[in-house]
Amino acid sequence: MDLFNDFIGFMMERKKFWLIPIILTLLLFGLLIVISGGSAIAPFIYTLF
Repeated sequence: MDLFNDFIGFMMERKKFWLIPIILTLLLFGLLIVISGGSAIAPFIYTLF
């Protein structure tokens, strides 16, 4: 949580709000890969890419 707090503090201080959509997109893709790694929906997700 300390890393998260430091990152939020950095964005507030440096006015780097454009990083928020990039970070959220990367987190969503990572979560999608982790969830679909061993599940039955993996073939459907692979067809998206």
